[in-house]
Amino acid sequence: MTVQDFERFQFQPFILEALKELKFTKPTEIQERLIPSIQRGESAIGQSQTGTGKTHAYLLPIINKIDPERQEVQAVITAPTRELATQIYHEIGKVIKWNEENPITAKLFVGGTDKARAIEKLKTQPQIVVGTPGRIHDLVKEQALQVYTANQIVVDEADLVLDMGFIEDVDQIAARMQEDLQILVFSATIPEKLKPFLKKYLENPRYTHVAPEQATATKVEHILVPLRHRNKKSLLKSMLEAYNPYLAIIFTNTKKMADEVADGLIEKGMKVGRIHGDLPPRERKKVMKQINSLEFQYVVATDLAARGIDIEGVSHVINYELPSDLDFYIHRVGRTARAGYSGIAATIYDPSDEDAIVRLEKMGITFKNMDLEQDEWINIGERNKRKARKKQVDEIDNLAKSKVKKPKKVKPGYKKKMNKEMEDFKKRQKRLKRK
Repeated sequence: MTVQDFERFQFQPFILEALKELKFTKPTEIQERLIPSIQRGESAIGQSQTGTGKTHAYLLPIINKIDPERQEVQAVITAPTRELATQIYHEIGKVIKWNEENPITAKLFVGGTDKARAIEKLKTQPQIVVGTPGRIHDLVKEQALQVYTANQIVVDEADLVLDMGFIEDVDQIAARMQEDLQILVFSATIPEKLKPFLKKYLENPRYTHVAPEQATATKVEHILVPLRHRNKKSLLKSMLEAYNPYLAIIFTNTKKMADEVADGLIEKGMKVGRIHGDLPPRERKKVMKQINSLEFQYVVATDLAARGIDIEGVSHVINYELPSDLDFYIHRVGRTARAGYSGIAATIYDPSDEDAIVRLEKMGITFKNMDLEQDEWINIGERNKRKARKKQVDEIDNLAKSKVKKPKKVKPGYKKKMNKEMEDFKKRQKRLKRK
């Protein structure tokens, strides 16, 4: 295992050792483009789809720059959800554990945990702070966490930070940091409402947009399954049994529906985990631990999980409902086919979803139309057969009308004669098409 391609970034030896252990051999596109500018101290905006290696694009240069001799906060990393913050913290741990001679300290601070205990932990200031914006801001206000010594802040999943109402907390944290602040913002999309924040803190940032070659990963197979007046929960159970996934995430649009679907599958004897915003922090932590220990083959989730959680080994994504914001379709299916593996994204749909499907097709997604018959997957061909047949009939009708001309001198019975000629013409066309 060689990390030769990373050596040109002149990382410290312990980082190269960690990369060997992590089996990183070649930088991803976003790492290639952003690591040098982050090392130069430039602020940056990285826009890329999930699974592109963006976390290590900022972690590696930040860790490389930490001075172990200074026992004070040097970098702050914010993430919108507890789960994402925890994952980032664990990724830091996998790298800094290799620096045994000059240990680097990192601490995690997220909501839903004991604040008094967090304050107790801060008798010694960590060099890297990771957490949710709300909890970090609380600790700063309590004067327990001293961020004024730091000159690097990361805002990960910035569009979700904005959606969840945390951007003001990030603003308050950044305002208390050093004047020569390096801000690194990562986001799948850059919404208009995020731009005032960016403008306030970023002067001429390095903007890197890693556009996916396709809307979703190349190894995802997109499948449409028609509901056809069947019971939706029963169809879902049959699909899951037919797929027998390594790990499947079933997406719903609301917490209420997530509970309904999870309860319905549990009633049918399946072992199912669930993740949504109404779960108490302790319960969410427990479920994530169970998922990572592969205790569940099926997980029902709302879109929060599509953005804020990295679950390894997802072989199948099932859209129980299509999201109203179709960008979330991309985030959902991005949970599978990661790190070069293949995956399946199946969507249960009915005629009311037709417009959304057409829009997804315009975004470059190619669907296969499949159905389950006696527990076997069969290809059902074109989705709108009836529409296609009607279109074909209309085309032949119009062609027949153009070919059979009204005679210049009208004689009795000319209409009958014209209609007969048109019918004969249409029969000939249909015979030709069949051939």
